[in-house]
Amino acid sequence: MNTTPADPKRRTDFGSYLTSFVERLHHILRVRGNLDTLSVQRGIPPYVFQELQAAKPLACSIPAAYGGRGTEPKEILSVLEAASYESLPLSLVLAINGALFLEPLAKYGSEELKRNTFRRFVEGGAMGGFMMTEPEFGTDALSMRTSFERQADSYHISGTKHWAGLSGWADFWLVTARERREGGLKRDIDFFVCDSNHPEQVIHVEEWYPNLGLFMIPYGRNRIDVRVPGGNRLEPAGTGIALLQDLLHRSRMRFAGMAAGFMHRLLDEGLRHCRERSVGGRSLDSYDQVRSRLAELQAGATIGAAFCKHSSENSSIERSLVDQGLAANVHKTVLSDLMQENSQSLLQLTGAKGYRLDQLAGRAVIDSRPFQIFEGSNDVIYGQIASAFLKRMKDSGETNLLSALRLHELTGRAAGYFSRLLDFQLLSDLVQRKLVDLGRILARVVSVDFLIGLGGGGFDGRLIDNAIEFLKEKVGMLAAGFAGPGTVDLVDGGLSGPRWQNCST
Repeated sequence: MNTTPADPKRRTDFGSYLTSFVERLHHILRVRGNLDTLSVQRGIPPYVFQELQAAKPLACSIPAAYGGRGTEPKEILSVLEAASYESLPLSLVLAINGALFLEPLAKYGSEELKRNTFRRFVEGGAMGGFMMTEPEFGTDALSMRTSFERQADSYHISGTKHWAGLSGWADFWLVTARERREGGLKRDIDFFVCDSNHPEQVIHVEEWYPNLGLFMIPYGRNRIDVRVPGGNRLEPAGTGIALLQDLLHRSRMRFAGMAAGFMHRLLDEGLRHCRERSVGGRSLDSYDQVRSRLAELQAGATIGAAFCKHSSENSSIERSLVDQGLAANVHKTVLSDLMQENSQSLLQLTGAKGYRLDQLAGRAVIDSRPFQIFEGSNDVIYGQIASAFLKRMKDSGETNLLSALRLHELTGRAAGYFSRLLDFQLLSDLVQRKLVDLGRILARVVSVDFLIGLGGGGFDGRLIDNAIEFLKEKVGMLAAGFAGPGTVDLVDGGLSGPRWQNCST
């Protein structure tokens, strides 16, 4: 793997690069165009795409040896943060390209594949995407049916993928598939780069999906029947499943950049609206309940910054993230939950005015919602967080939750904040809904640890303290629910029996 660090001059010049990128975004989306109008249209207008590509934001995800800036996490996250402050969909476009295509290619691609592909990105403004999810295999992704077989010096890949962002647009695709063998499909998975400009590698969109939000990004069902050269197969150090874990864990840590910029914008919009709006002869931001919602927005933006710092220090492509599932899953779940909750709060503050697709508040609710679904449903991932933590407790013989938190590297600094809430014995055989509740609690304790890590670098301590108090309140409510019986279950038959009109008085 050749990941030569960026030239020191490039590094010191990043501040001016980022400033230029922010100014270009502002000009494209607020001066030359109107983002509120653009966001209700399907796709990205050509001039927006051209201007965005001219700024070369994807250079941050390309090694310096191939003309990029050097895959520095801090730079990648900063670009995503700047983009999401203006437009969450545009930031997601960059994240798809970077975390799900360029960075895996930089780490696992052959030299020839990297040289030829990166050149197209640096010189020609190419785009790349990732195809894994299949119509029958979403959460159960490792049971995918897309398959391949070797034919001389090439691979024949066939199958169906859907919900791949940039469907029909991307010049390159990273496609997952399982090897066809006599008797069935191999359990492990492999990764192949498809070049959409090559006749034998074109992936056809069979159906375009009318996605509920993120209008700028096309999604659909894709039919795969391609032949790619042998050198287009990625080269994992171990198994393909380990490669997938490394890829997804790093991608989940990239959520921090998108979430931080997005929630910062929600905070700024909420403050502006509440200061300008007068109700009952008083400024809206003078009301206690309004201030509570604004404090929530402020805590979200602060937590986003803390997650960015953690990600910047722990998600380099030089590092294997295979064993970083807990941290990565906390990034994905907590941030996506906060994005949705903060969007709902901004919509509540703006009222009817915000309940429109051409208004930031309403659009934010719709655009942030899929973040709780893609790359793994939050309900499933919270269960995984709890299961991993319980396994570690079982292996150590520890049964007290607070004691276990004090000993864990991701919660040790934060455990003291929860000494009254989480000092209880924990059963190892929890039902699924309790596992999910426990995962929510653990993820927020880890978040406090990240906030403590943010405090040593000069970040405003008052904001950190408020965000910690916000999370303590959340954990208190979650702990109360966790202690409850949780016995409500589905009654078979749906809403059967007499209709309410026939019930006697």
